[in-house]
Amino acid sequence: MNILVKIWEFFTTYILRQAPFMIGFITLIGYALMKKKWYDILGGTLKAIIGMLILNVGSGGLTSNFRPILAGLKDRFNLIAAVIDPYYGQNAVTAGVEETFGAGFSQALTLLLIAFIVNILLVRFNKVTKCRSLFTTGHVQVQQAATAYWLILFALPSLWQGGVKTVPMLIVMSIILGAYWAVGSNLTIKPMQELTDGAGFAIAHQQMFGIRLGYILADKIFGTNGGKRKKEIKKVGELEMPGFFSIFNENMVCTAILMTAFFGIIMAIIGKPFFVEQGSLKETDNFVMYCLTTCLNFAVYLAILQLGVRTFVTELTASFQGIADKLLPSSVPGVDCAVCYGFGDANAVTFGFLAGLVGQLIAIVILIIAKSPTLIICGFVPVFFDNATIGLVANEKGGLKACLCIPFLSGLCQVFGSAFIAGWVGMAQYGGYLGMFDWATVWPIFTVIMKYLGYVGVAVVAVILLAIPQIEYARDPKAYFLITEDYEAYKEYMASKKK
Repeated sequence: MNILVKIWEFFTTYILRQAPFMIGFITLIGYALMKKKWYDILGGTLKAIIGMLILNVGSGGLTSNFRPILAGLKDRFNLIAAVIDPYYGQNAVTAGVEETFGAGFSQALTLLLIAFIVNILLVRFNKVTKCRSLFTTGHVQVQQAATAYWLILFALPSLWQGGVKTVPMLIVMSIILGAYWAVGSNLTIKPMQELTDGAGFAIAHQQMFGIRLGYILADKIFGTNGGKRKKEIKKVGELEMPGFFSIFNENMVCTAILMTAFFGIIMAIIGKPFFVEQGSLKETDNFVMYCLTTCLNFAVYLAILQLGVRTFVTELTASFQGIADKLLPSSVPGVDCAVCYGFGDANAVTFGFLAGLVGQLIAIVILIIAKSPTLIICGFVPVFFDNATIGLVANEKGGLKACLCIPFLSGLCQVFGSAFIAGWVGMAQYGGYLGMFDWATVWPIFTVIMKYLGYVGVAVVAVILLAIPQIEYARDPKAYFLITEDYEAYKEYMASKKK
């Protein structure tokens, strides 16, 4: 029995919570179910793991490259506030949950596993539930479990007064969080299949409702409204730029120039002494070259990230077909949002990010002017990964205007929504909040419902979540599963509907 416990502990610690090895494990299982030869299984599994590790290097580099600038802004302008960032948010929960609620944070990881099982069951019985995507990004699940743990304890004090009641907490968390993972990633299937021309994955991250909302708004406001109106859409990649502006058509060059212009100014305002003091620069080093190198590294890490995507996505989606055929029919894997950056118009990633950043900065200025009791500092992870992803999808459906406007609105929502929920539930005093789109919009709504309706609110939230795929299915039952089972047939069917 002890051996089984040790094996389970090893699996949960080093596989389930580690995205590269989780993706590798899924790839291995898929190819094994397809009865591939052992060396094909080994090669595909290694490529999937290495691709994810490359992607993590790119993601981590983007984040670490920006954090000294973020710290400099905080120091330069003497701002004391909550940082909207998944890692700051997770640290805030770890530091504050015991002091605030008298509850241990360790249970959150157990709840994560139960919620993941709920996700699996909802996908396994997708003919009933209509959920078609398995959430596989373990590091994101840990961050979300931490924040959901705090929000649910705040909304339902009966779970912790007099000591945490484990069984009710398990039930509530597993239903709400597991359903959110299954339903949220399911919402991204249509946008991702259309963006990638049927690559066979969904997004399992922090902005799943935001992706679908951006997809809808881009089509309804800036696009063709599902083909109901004739309209020319100029996408980012189709910009006709005169003379030397044509260099912006190259993704790497575009990113380098825009980042240097934008962050170069910010770093100049912060000044050399701060970077010397915090150890990233020597007094004898040239500050201009340091700024230039830091800004150009954004383009480097973005290129690394895209290489990681190309390395593993083919293996994952091909192998997942074996899992879909044998264990989870008509389903696709839900993966990190950065995976989609290898598709569509690469410059839309940069434009979406910058539009979202402008939205966040304007919202922060408004908070300062309004003397908000909770001030927000923008973190790189929400401002980049949320808005770049939403911008990429918006550009595909509504072109350049959608790529700029919708991430801008997303930036406003991230700051205003986070300021409300982080201040209300008490996380702001511990310096951080998750702050990504769904957690600044959807989850505050869930928290309000559960806070004022109690366990009835839990049922209301669960019903809302589980009703979403049912409504989507009812709109077009034939296309609903066809888009994951045979994308070419899906395209033919959709074309025939327009005739």
